[in-house]
Amino acid sequence: MSRPLKQFQVRPTPEDPALSVAVTGIDHERREIETVVVTERALTLFLNAREIVTMMTIGDHPDLLAVGFLLNQGMLKPDDEITAIDYEEDIATIVVRTARETDYEEKLKKKVQTSGCAQGTVFGDLLENFEGIELSRKARLKTSWLYALTKKINTEPSLYLKAGAIHGCVLCDKDRPLVYMEDVGRHNAIDKIAGFMFMNAVGPDDKIFYTTGRLTSEMVIKCVKMRIPILVSRSGFTAWGVELARQAGLTLIGRARGKRFVCLSGVERVDFDADADAFEEEDRKHSRKGSKPETGETP
Repeated sequence: MSRPLKQFQVRPTPEDPALSVAVTGIDHERREIETVVVTERALTLFLNAREIVTMMTIGDHPDLLAVGFLLNQGMLKPDDEITAIDYEEDIATIVVRTARETDYEEKLKKKVQTSGCAQGTVFGDLLENFEGIELSRKARLKTSWLYALTKKINTEPSLYLKAGAIHGCVLCDKDRPLVYMEDVGRHNAIDKIAGFMFMNAVGPDDKIFYTTGRLTSEMVIKCVKMRIPILVSRSGFTAWGVELARQAGLTLIGRARGKRFVCLSGVERVDFDADADAFEEEDRKHSRKGSKPETGETP
């Protein structure tokens, strides 16, 4: 049994000096400036004795990232027993060891590039078993929860607000953000949450998944494979992402900013219990620290 999670059980740590650095430069008026940029480092993942992939990441929660990546690629099964996770920071290597013997030599030959940033890759058979996944039909999203979530998430201190150039993903329960992960690629952020759920036996059927990034095919596939029935983003959609969401029966909500949102799949789970006129528009100062308001999609 998993223990109950409190609001922001895991939250961003923008004050961590290992996750960002200050650099100097000049601005458009030739003035010297100092600005904060996020770190990016390589992490090579092994599953038992097999090298799987080298990922670019900000470096926090390497154990959760490794486990979540393997789960979302189908290399770890929900009933697998992890016997050890060995992380060697000095050589940027992490090894996940399982009781079950694994051999993914053929699978490793079928890598394909995705639209995710930071050179995200998935394997060619990522869609394997996708059609057979049943998402909970009992899950609900009240619009009052959605408005509360977007405000709590967008005002929470984060690397995104401090430096930009990063994506956030948040596991939510009703109007409570539970686990908030950030990384240079949204595929990494979602994998960290998958790893957290596996390691802490968190059930997916009543959860809501929030992301700052685009609602692409990869995001939809991973959310469905994690069996989370509701996916929300402050950004927009891709056509294949919408098609896959409708195929899987996933509730897909994008452009969720302030009191505005667009639902393109699974509207039957949405309860319109709040008067939108009673809520304020999103405060632009939370779009990114020190930047002009966003006018396009979050990359």
